[in-house]
Amino acid sequence: MMNNDPIYFDEPHRQFRDNLRRFVEQEIVPKALPWEDAGMVPREVLRTMGELGYLGIRYPEQYGGSALDTVYSAILAEELGRSTFGGFAVTVLVHTDMASPHLANYGNPEQLARHLPGVTRGEKICAVAVTEPDAGSDVAGIRTRAVRDGDHWVLNGSKIFITNGVHADLYFVGAKTDTTAKGSRGISIFIVEKGTPGFRVGRKLNKSGWLCSDTAELVFENCRIPAANLLGQENKGFYQIMRNFQNERIVLGAQAVGEATRGIELTLDYVRQRKAFGATLWDKQAIRQRLAMRASQVAAARQLVYHAAWLDAQGRECIKEVSMVKSLCGELVNDVLYDCQQFHGGFGYMREAAIERMVRDARVQAIGGGATEVMLEEVAKRL
Repeated sequence: MMNNDPIYFDEPHRQFRDNLRRFVEQEIVPKALPWEDAGMVPREVLRTMGELGYLGIRYPEQYGGSALDTVYSAILAEELGRSTFGGFAVTVLVHTDMASPHLANYGNPEQLARHLPGVTRGEKICAVAVTEPDAGSDVAGIRTRAVRDGDHWVLNGSKIFITNGVHADLYFVGAKTDTTAKGSRGISIFIVEKGTPGFRVGRKLNKSGWLCSDTAELVFENCRIPAANLLGQENKGFYQIMRNFQNERIVLGAQAVGEATRGIELTLDYVRQRKAFGATLWDKQAIRQRLAMRASQVAAARQLVYHAAWLDAQGRECIKEVSMVKSLCGELVNDVLYDCQQFHGGFGYMREAAIERMVRDARVQAIGGGATEVMLEEVAKRL
């Protein structure tokens, strides 16, 4: 649509982007519709992405990764967003940028050697299980308990809205390990493997959008896990969760920008062909100008996304900028796709239209990973 590449892009960034875009256009877009009905992304697709190096771009080469930085994560997320299948995009991004970073950041050498190569190859798909019925962005409110019993921990509790929850192989579970500690203190993270006795998928959850992403309620009933499965330091889990929030919110912002960009492209194609009252819709000034404004807003948001990603890659403080990214892009993608659907007319309301699916998929961008209102409070504190 336009050359809007950030100043941080060099030739390796463009090459990575172009190869990934080609893969998405050839291997995802023509094949993904049945995945919506199946309620999941086929595991062979994720293994192929692992073989191509897309699932370990931030991880050390000794574990099969590419040792790249946050800017590449943003490129990954933007290009997956362009696929028009938000459920596919978030399946991958939860694995690469929301769940597995807990292992990469805090795993000991034994845990890393055991799990991370399979993660980067797409053989062990990850989920992060923190959210509960009474605790979402308010991580301090979690009630799932873990009690030490000799060489094991015993988990009891439940988790809700867990992306990849039905079909994951590896779960990173937040639980209260010190009930006397106030607020965010006393939380620890545990590695729980699929098939562990006492751990089950309570139910598969049906969503408004993101249909090819599997989402679950998880139940832990006297679930015994080895003490060696404690991830990081006991009672420091809250800080471990907080550390990855910035990465998570950058990729969600980038995904939203990819969706908005692709939505505008599809709409431009449509309005230049669709005729009404003796001319194309593109000939109507109101439509041209609205799309021009939306394209301008998306271009600006994209620059903010990559600026935040660059700051993070440099190790700079960027909570304010990342919170701006998440709140701005989560709202903007909904505004953009509302207009895109409007300009598709009746066809935009049909399930066969990509825009119809994209509208449903975009709605959660203002909710998941930090609701707009929560993000704006983070920004306000730092103004």
